[in-house]
Amino acid sequence: MRAVSTLSVVVLASAGIGHSVMAGLDADITRVDPFKDMKNRPAAGHGMNVLLVGTDGRDRITERERRRYRLGGAPCHCTDTIMIVHISADRERATVVSLPRDSYAEVPARVDETTHRPRPAHPIKLNAAYAEGGPQLTVRTVEDLTHLKIDHYLEVDFITFMRTVDVLGGVQVCTAQPLKDSYTGLNLSPGTHVLHGGQALQYVRARHVDAASDLGRMKRQQRFLASLIERATSSGVLLNPIRFRDVTRAVLGSVRADTGFGTDELLDLGRAMRNFSPSSSEFTTVPVAQMGYAVKGVGSTLKWDRAGADRLFRSLRDDQPIAPPAPAHAPTHPPQPQPQPQPQPQGPPPATVEVAPAGIRVQVENGTTTAGLARRMDAALAAAGFATNHRPVGAARRDLRRTVVSFDPRWDRSARSLAAALPGSVLRAVPGLGPVLRVTVGADFTGAVRKVRVDEPAPRGEASVIRGDEKVC
Repeated sequence: MRAVSTLSVVVLASAGIGHSVMAGLDADITRVDPFKDMKNRPAAGHGMNVLLVGTDGRDRITERERRRYRLGGAPCHCTDTIMIVHISADRERATVVSLPRDSYAEVPARVDETTHRPRPAHPIKLNAAYAEGGPQLTVRTVEDLTHLKIDHYLEVDFITFMRTVDVLGGVQVCTAQPLKDSYTGLNLSPGTHVLHGGQALQYVRARHVDAASDLGRMKRQQRFLASLIERATSSGVLLNPIRFRDVTRAVLGSVRADTGFGTDELLDLGRAMRNFSPSSSEFTTVPVAQMGYAVKGVGSTLKWDRAGADRLFRSLRDDQPIAPPAPAHAPTHPPQPQPQPQPQPQGPPPATVEVAPAGIRVQVENGTTTAGLARRMDAALAAAGFATNHRPVGAARRDLRRTVVSFDPRWDRSARSLAAALPGSVLRAVPGLGPVLRVTVGADFTGAVRKVRVDEPAPRGEASVIRGDEKVC
């Protein structure tokens, strides 16, 4: 997730600003050699592949920031986020593929640089390759998994991410449901928000706001990256040499990159990408066949769908887009006059939830003195697909102003899904309540329940792909 900020350098370079502004920035980049002595590498394809990794780097965060943004604990010295960014040969398209950090991988056999002893191939979680062998082993492991040749390596941390977002003046995100994560401190209400450095870090780090955990987090990271690109290309940064320099310095100041990726490459790439925009970017996550794939000595991992992953990375090698084609343009011949339909009132779009309403059992209580209010709530929830018991009762209290959703903490995902259908309702944890959620109707209930839907996963073996302009608010 912190790695998303590095891609902004490529976007920002699209202004074609010359060496007079970029002078000295190359010296700010810490250099590594992730390709040292690498042999038997995959054949080069078309376009350019950049391995973008984010390390936690929390040892460089101030104590005040640690407390405010819940960054306690020791740094893991591993890659918290791993992405492959493919830039097409014509420099008109970027494809971002997220690689789950818990992906099952096998580290290739090698000679340990510390002990100088041979180490056999062995299973590992993908993000642990960095802790075991640094950037070089990370690149080798990714190439071995994807059969894709990596051309450049970029590594960033918390500091890079926060500085980049702040110097851009914040990045806009939107959410259809509340996002609350006690681990990171994230607390966003439904709607649109402009996030600055620390808040943005909470947004892309959060793993406990939905059932998808890391997979859900990667979707938010992709959404954030699309918004960051939109912000960079529409805010005037590209036309302002001073702001461009400040943003570039903020990013490059704590970046580690391979020796072949410098400011000259950024400028050359930028000149070819003047028309880059969110619509020319596409995002996906490598297809996963099995969650919780247990490996002795490694733990629970994610096992890729091998056939689907091979198709995805073959598209990158062949420099082909992976998003579905854009809708065809309207026919050029003059349209025939058509009767104008009368406008129909439309309610809010369905809220995206984690648990399908059919699997959520509900008991409705009337917390007011208005007769029949609980019966109306029961009927409205049932019409929205929830499994109500059709036996509404009176509550002990009859003076509630706001509707309350009571739930056992073990069914918290179901509770959040139910609350999304009742905007303005209050969630109340009741340990021991059991699997049946209780809705106590308040005076705020108007008789309407918002429809909800569950995000459908991509077909097995297929990558779920979306364009950047579809992820921007």
